[in-house]
Amino acid sequence: MKRVCLLALSSLLAVTAATAAPPTHPLPSFVGLAIADKNRPADDRALDDQRHPAAVLGFTGIKPGDVVVDLMPGKGYYTRLFSRMVGPKGKVYALQPSEMDRKAPKGLESVRSFAGTEAYPNVTVLVEPDSALKLPEPVDVIWTSQNYHDLHDPFMGKPDMATLDKQLFDALKPGGTLIVLDHAAAAGTGISKTDDLHRIDPAAVKSELTAAGFQFDGESDALLNPADDHTKPIFDASLKGHTDRFIYKFHKP
Repeated sequence: MKRVCLLALSSLLAVTAATAAPPTHPLPSFVGLAIADKNRPADDRALDDQRHPAAVLGFTGIKPGDVVVDLMPGKGYYTRLFSRMVGPKGKVYALQPSEMDRKAPKGLESVRSFAGTEAYPNVTVLVEPDSALKLPEPVDVIWTSQNYHDLHDPFMGKPDMATLDKQLFDALKPGGTLIVLDHAAAAGTGISKTDDLHRIDPAAVKSELTAAGFQFDGESDALLNPADDHTKPIFDASLKGHTDRFIYKFHKP
């Protein structure tokens, strides 16, 4: 049985390597095992070809024992992966602003269906207003995927980003990491395309977060798509699932 599992994992990593940008460093075994988790639903596995989890998760630096926040977790694609990566000594908080929960309640219904179960016992769901995001304890990593741009939009109440980003800064342990993955808007557009195209200028993200005290550590090119000219909304049939996406890593000094 052990040999069968190892062969399955080797096959998975070979396929991933053929379809995704390679991680900068050798892939930790716990990342591969998280991707191979038998409890991941078919819908999640179907997204792997467009989300390149091996390269993306390798870039995060998340490791066993970490306390991780999945901010605005959607249906929990990354929440499940993080749960396996941090293991029994780690924790994952699926943190949903109440404004987002009112707009897209089905996402959190999905996360609640597996949070705290035998398969994912270290996952806890939190719902709080974006003006008062609080964590039960200092955390090692805050991650947000394809949703940072939403924080600028009317349905979220257009929160004061300086205050919100400071909340994220304060929630991290010294040396902790913040990672933002989002759909890129054209350079120079700032936050003007967050509502209609659901995109954000990467420079605007960097500017907001460094103003809150974060230091920029670098970026991953795992999800870049030079064929995307940044003029179409992310749901356009010609681009859906394959937009030009940036991944920025910051840390709290």
